[in-house]
Amino acid sequence: MASSESNGEAEMVFNNVFDDAMGASDEVGMAGTGIFGRNSATGTVGDPGTERPSACFTVTITHPNNTPFPVRVVIDFGTVGCPGPGGHTRRGKIITDYTNRLLVPGAIAETSFDGFYIDDIKVEGTHKITNTSSPVNTIPLSRQFTVDVINAKLTKPNGNYTEWNSHKIITQLEGLVTPTVAIDDVFKIEGSAHGRVRRGALLVAWESTITDPLIKRFNCRWIVKGRIRTARLNATVNSPWVAVLDFGNGNCDNLAVITINGVSYNISLH
Repeated sequence: MASSESNGEAEMVFNNVFDDAMGASDEVGMAGTGIFGRNSATGTVGDPGTERPSACFTVTITHPNNTPFPVRVVIDFGTVGCPGPGGHTRRGKIITDYTNRLLVPGAIAETSFDGFYIDDIKVEGTHKITNTSSPVNTIPLSRQFTVDVINAKLTKPNGNYTEWNSHKIITQLEGLVTPTVAIDDVFKIEGSAHGRVRRGALLVAWESTITDPLIKRFNCRWIVKGRIRTARLNATVNSPWVAVLDFGNGNCDNLAVITINGVSYNISLH
């Protein structure tokens, strides 16, 4: 249970990082996702090279070579705590370097963290998005991203932590013809992860695989469908130390079911 819960928590944190990196502006992605969602009070980023105050964070865009790319975007949530989408509070900085606009095949966005917390969880590691779509003008139109989380660590005030590495393929299923994020944008997520979790005296290594693709709609805060199988590292085929996290049947809600050794528990996602 600890392994599955920690994997789910890491998925939540780094799904948010993907949304923030993608949604910073039309210059680097497709404005309107994550903390830049159109339903938030933040709007979208201003002109390149400017620092724009928002509800409780600032965004700075710089061009180190005085060329359109590479470009660096720094989101500074301050030191007090900045409420955002999903009821989560953020502080510290998210720093993303883009080689090109993320909608361009081959573009890369690499994110690091400077004293960054979501709620009381300290976030460390590297988040890398690579556009692995087919070349421009390919018919039929496709959009796909490879997302790697490298040497991540999520640390809580009591010393408990999750170490996490992840490799995912994110494929857009719907909304391809619209240039910006819209309510019809739907993505499929496939891949695997591995890590360790510490809960008090418990320290366990685990690995997880998405057995049914996760479905993410940009008009919903949570994964709406799909399953993740999590097992203790090197577990045998018949080991009872296996958990399956089921995100549901497509409804937009924070409800999920975790099943461990045949016993199911209803849980709420943050």
